[in-house]
Amino acid sequence: MTTPSPATPFFKPLSGCLLAVMLAACANPPSPGEASATAPAPAPAPVAQAAPPVASPPAAATAPAAPPPVLPYEEAVLSAANNLLGKAQLAAEPPHPRHTIVIDPLIDGVTGMQSKATQAMGARIVQLIRERYPQYEVQPFTAANVQKSPVVLVGTFTGVSKERKTEGRRESFRICLALADLKSGKLVSKGLAFAQMDGVDVTPLTSFRDAPAWTEDPATLGYIRTCQGTRAGDPIHPQYINRIVAASLISEAMEAYDAGRYKEARDLYETVLRSTEGQQLRVYSGLYLANWRLGRKQEAVKAFGQLVDYGLENKRLGVKFLFRSGSAVLAAETGPTASPYQLWLMELSSQAGKRQSCMEVTGHASPTGPEPINERLSQLRADHIKRQLERASPALSKRLIANGMGSRETLVGNARDDASDALDRRVEFKVIGC
Repeated sequence: MTTPSPATPFFKPLSGCLLAVMLAACANPPSPGEASATAPAPAPAPVAQAAPPVASPPAAATAPAAPPPVLPYEEAVLSAANNLLGKAQLAAEPPHPRHTIVIDPLIDGVTGMQSKATQAMGARIVQLIRERYPQYEVQPFTAANVQKSPVVLVGTFTGVSKERKTEGRRESFRICLALADLKSGKLVSKGLAFAQMDGVDVTPLTSFRDAPAWTEDPATLGYIRTCQGTRAGDPIHPQYINRIVAASLISEAMEAYDAGRYKEARDLYETVLRSTEGQQLRVYSGLYLANWRLGRKQEAVKAFGQLVDYGLENKRLGVKFLFRSGSAVLAAETGPTASPYQLWLMELSSQAGKRQSCMEVTGHASPTGPEPINERLSQLRADHIKRQLERASPALSKRLIANGMGSRETLVGNARDDASDALDRRVEFKVIGC
């Protein structure tokens, strides 16, 4: 059964959110060895017939490398980081023997979220560099520093199953780190480790906890694909490198929002929006949140409408709705916190009404409780949202269908039923043909 997340300052953490894309694993096993050639037959004797040649036994195929063991969290972080930093091949450039390194905040490798765990990993890696790797000089991840073409450290922290896949019940974390040299445009090192889940706090940071919606974003996908499924020597993914200056400004805006500096956050988001790479989910979401906190409702509505339009243009969008535990009734349909949900529904119906396509409304659930109950509950919640959209825009009644997926498509899969796995309890909107 699903339970609601803890309350947030202006609306509670929400029981639903959009799906994400399942991505390739970090490690790349070595290619199998080549079989040895067959021995040649001996030359025939002048008189007697030679014995038939004996073929060499076939060479055994090289077995794939065993995956790294699952280590305690702290040990796993240090293992991946030491492997990454110790293998990096970077030539010193006199008179500056030290290499500038910046850390683009680590993220979940499926959802793209930052959490207390990813934040702690970044801080621990900075400490390690300063203690053991004097060839690096750590600088903040800012637009000014990025424009100097430093080495950038990126990393993903992803829950995986016993089979080390991003499906099913997650039982460990995969840590994937990469060093990207902006001067050469290539990756110069990789690091990989697996961590135990015990004691790891994956509560989303405030910007991600408060975010009202989620959809696939090329900037986030570019980050993930730079780290996962790559080798040292590979080029940096173009979707990442082309947006890295915007990413640094977004990172500064998120830090300002998380610290309660909402006007500073809004100004930074507006700066990014005016750039050529500003059309991003994180920008629209950040503008909505900052304006809402500042009491600028009209600007918040505009930003949320842009967010909805962006998601529907990408054919899928998840909006976080908080339902009462075990029911299909929105928890905030009455009272002072009702306005965000009504605002979201109005913008969803308005943007969907402008399109000629149809839309599937799909409910999801976390993997706790009996699956038949989760499937039924997710269906009821999808039906409820569908009716709300049709009430706001009756013309949509012939272009909407509702579907419940239960817990078959979890994105986090830790079964905690708290803010950390709110994405598993998402309501998803897919644009489909009529």
